[in-house]
Order: sequence, then C-alpha cells, then structure tokens
Amino acid sequence: MQQAIDYLFQKDSIFKHIIDTYGLPTIPKRPQGFETLVLLILEQQVSIDSAKATFIKIKAHTTCDPETMSVLPDEEFRALGVSRQKTNYIKILAHAVLNKELDIEALATKSAQQVREELIKLKGIGNWTIDIYLMFCLQEPDLIPLGDIAVVNTIKELLDIHDKQEMEIHTEQWSPYRSYATFLLWHYYLKKRKRTIVY
Repeated sequence: MQQAIDYLFQKDSIFKHIIDTYGLPTIPKRPQGFETLVLLILEQQVSIDSAKATFIKIKAHTTCDPETMSVLPDEEFRALGVSRQKTNYIKILAHAVLNKELDIEALATKSAQQVREELIKLKGIGNWTIDIYLMFCLQEPDLIPLGDIAVVNTIKELLDIHDKQEMEIHTEQWSPYRSYATFLLWHYYLKKRKRTIVY
C-alpha cells in the first residue's frame, strides 16, 4: 500500500491532501463467493447499510447458497425487503452457478478482463458490481469504478472534472494503482460526511 501511496502522491496532490486531512484508509476486503455477489446485488443503487440490513435478514431466515436462493419463493424475498428486480437477479445468479455456467471459485485464477467477460453475461450484474467484486474479493489493484456516485462526486469536488470521459483520461495517470486511488476517494467522501462504513 505504501508503494501505491508514494506513486499516487507524485501523480496528484489531492491524495496528499486526503491523507493529511483524514489519515489512511482501510482497504476493503470481502470473501470470494456466491454470498458476496448476492450482497453486491443488494447494494446496487442503495446505501451499503441498507443492503447489509437486508442481507442479514436473509442470512437469519435461510441459507444464502445457490440451491436455497434458486427456489426461495418471491414472496419470501419480498418479505425480507428484496425488490422484485433484485430477487430476479439473485435467482439468475443462483441458476448460473447450479447449471455450471459460472464457476465462482475459478474467477480467482482469471484476469480482470476474463472475470468481467464472465460476470457481465448475467443479467443484473453490471460493471459496478464486477469492479467492486474484483477490488474487494480478488484484490485487483488497478480499477476505478466510474459508475460509483461517491467516486464521481469526489473527483468533481477535488479535481473540478465533471465530464465522464475527462475523468477516464485523467485517472489513467493513476494506473497501476487506480484501486488504491479509489479507496482514498471513498475515504475522503465518507470522512467528510462523518460516515463510517464496515465493508
């Protein structure tokens, strides 16, 4: 991590500003596997806290594995606070694992591009979900999820860049440590708002 921070300091003064103001970020880590992908589906377009509360309800109610999720009635999902759309996405994921269309364990042996190509085939799993899985579970060092509101808003605030394409061009200079840059941007975003998140 120190190597990444030293590199980012040379590339952009905002990173020194973030660490001087708020200290070092924690590096988010999550276990690989089906459960984490379910949690990421729940996290789409809602707060992490709200998604986690729903995930805890699911785990208290039943086993979060492909076999159970594939046959759990839609009404039970709804009673646990899962929308119809996300219920559908979770079932698509469960069936893909059960039908051997997706080998989640094998993802760890593949390149980030190969992981993206496999997961993007599943309805309900888009680039944001894949980016977070790669960063949190597979420790991919060089990703910046420009579909993430907190990342985009922090870039707008600290760099005064408002165009998505310009953001892409600017953040290329942070390679090969764009994931660490992302962790710093999230850290700034949360600390400034006095929010604490347990990933």
